[in-house]
Amino acid sequence: MGQRTDRRRRQIRKKGRLMTLSRPSGANSVTLMAYAAPPATAALESGVSIMPFVAETLDDELAAAGYGQPRNTDILTDGGRQYALTDATPVYDGSMLCGWKLIAAGGT
Repeated sequence: MGQRTDRRRRQIRKKGRLMTLSRPSGANSVTLMAYAAPPATAALESGVSIMPFVAETLDDELAAAGYGQPRNTDILTDGGRQYALTDATPVYDGSMLCGWKLIAAGGT
């Protein structure tokens, strides 16, 4: 395990919270620890989400659950809010896949 993976793991475990990722059909959901930065001040002042919801997670939980690669339209649930994935970017530590940056929209 590389330095980037260690740093990412510490941040997600310290600041992260439990979220659920599932396919649109509702099958094959996985609960994972993810970190999402607080919303920007401009988004809070306007009262609407003008920025996408971005959550960072490790690949460990997805691999252990046999979930596979996150896809567009997968549903990310954070608390009571549901977001539809618009993009999932892999994060590598050298040649090893260590995590995912999940970019989503919605929040209903």
